[in-house]
Amino acid sequence: MKLIEFSEHNTVIAKNQPEYLPMPAFVDKADPYGRIICCWKLTWKERLVLLFTGKLWHHILTFGQPIQPQLLDGKSPFQAAQ
Repeated sequence: MKLIEFSEHNTVIAKNQPEYLPMPAFVDKADPYGRIICCWKLTWKERLVLLFTGKLWHHILTFGQPIQPQLLDGKSPFQAAQ
């Protein structure tokens, strides 16, 4: 699984921090929740594992601070609701 650029991204978080992966992201400065959106691309093997297990593990580094709300989704938040 790797972070990928997408047409709506407007920044790259950790761009000059070699200890972290650069994270292309959409930062919505007008959003009252401080929403940041990023996109991950799965390999074919990862897709098959997810298909057969139905499980996706999410690691969060908090550095001992309170956890922030998280959301995983399979559809783009930039597309109109259907």
